[in-house]
Amino acid sequence: MSQHNSFKRGGGSSLKKRNVLKRFERVALLKKRGHWKEGERVTGLEKTKPEE
Repeated sequence: MSQHNSFKRGGGSSLKKRNVLKRFERVALLKKRGHWKEGERVTGLEKTKPEE
């Protein structure tokens, strides 16, 4: 069975920058910015934009 065109990578294209962070990445970024302290809940985190 062949692979659908939408799953193939373009020739030599670099990976897209993700605009959604995983929870552990958000916590690390909030710690770095000083907005999260050890022991706080990890649910309901504030919105964060990835560093550029």
